[in-house]
Amino acid sequence: MGERAGTVFSIARDNAPTPGCTTSRQAMSAPGASVSYFSLAPRTDISAEIYPRHRLLLPVTGELEVLTRPDGAVSSAVALPSGCALLTPVGVPVGVRASDDACVYVEVEIKEESVMNEALEAGSVLKLADLVPYQEGSIVNMDLAHNDTMKLALMAFDAGTGLSEHAAPGEALIFALDGEGVIGYEGSEHVIHAGENFKFDKGGRHYVRAEKRFKMALLLLLK
Repeated sequence: MGERAGTVFSIARDNAPTPGCTTSRQAMSAPGASVSYFSLAPRTDISAEIYPRHRLLLPVTGELEVLTRPDGAVSSAVALPSGCALLTPVGVPVGVRASDDACVYVEVEIKEESVMNEALEAGSVLKLADLVPYQEGSIVNMDLAHNDTMKLALMAFDAGTGLSEHAAPGEALIFALDGEGVIGYEGSEHVIHAGENFKFDKGGRHYVRAEKRFKMALLLLLK
């Protein structure tokens, strides 16, 4: 992954679209999944292609229009705003395009052997922050997808809760979804807000503390 571990950053700000162009770069790769960033200038598109694996699309700014052609002729369009996710179908042409505004999104390719939560229904738009509720005095966790080298999970922290210090068994990427959290990493503390991101290196000592209510998605890749 190109980002430096231990700093709060924004995928949206760091991957601003180039006028009139679409841009992509691979951010992380492991046998079980790969992560890429895509930037679409206003009214640009990526033509439909058929993929053998599911892809999870996560817009971080703007709105992405996802186009599928299940019958090979007529396209069906689904609007996917930032903060939401969509699992693409397999064996069906899928394309994307930006509206009048630019769009930056994350694409996670998931291998076939992955165990996926029933909430991940291909073609359905999901608002990630709404999938896990806040619960008084508790941390609520939901695994969305996992295999032997990848895990994608959602976590909701009530105010005053947190995770004690531990080490990451692989590279990890945090998506802050709601509220505000504090991430301790290798002896330093960082405040993270909804829409921002954070990276852990393999073996990086870290903890999470929620002084206010906080929701996040965790993508962990084991190499």
